[in-house]
Amino acid sequence: MNNIKEILEYNRVFVENKEYEAYRTGRFPNKKMVIITCMDTRLTELLPKAMNLRNGDVKIIKNAGAIISQPFGSVMRSVLVALYELGADEVVIVGHYECGMAALDADHMINEMLERGISQEVLNTLEHSGIKLNKWLKGFDNIEEGVRSTVKLIKNHPLLPPNTPVHGMVIHPGTGELTLIVDGNQQ
Repeated sequence: MNNIKEILEYNRVFVENKEYEAYRTGRFPNKKMVIITCMDTRLTELLPKAMNLRNGDVKIIKNAGAIISQPFGSVMRSVLVALYELGADEVVIVGHYECGMAALDADHMINEMLERGISQEVLNTLEHSGIKLNKWLKGFDNIEEGVRSTVKLIKNHPLLPPNTPVHGMVIHPGTGELTLIVDGNQQ
């Protein structure tokens, strides 16, 4: 059975048995917090358990590396929506050790794009349009510095509500141990 069929069959039984009732909650985060974390599969269940979070406690935004690289991109917009429209009043960046973004090789990824059917013409057009793929696809050298950089970007954002705590943490993807990198209450 393929993944989509398996998901839909499981979902049919899930809904039929009313298993969703255990997850009912409101749309506003109980702990008034928004978390930006990595999309790494090891964190899917580990991160909420390690932070004692239940369904409905926080807004979680996931992307590659838990990094905000565009101050007016969709991730930052989501943070602002959580703060202004959904009742969050605190931001936490949670990076993780052994992150794939630390090892991201832009040249390798561009070669993979070419091998999987993206034409050199498309890449040239992007380059001539001012999009520097090598810069856009760059990861980070150090997870703690990556977290600090994102905390700084958010903290210095002109639309961030004044006095909003912005914290930075790193989680170990094997044990769930959290290390506080930036205490937003001390800023």
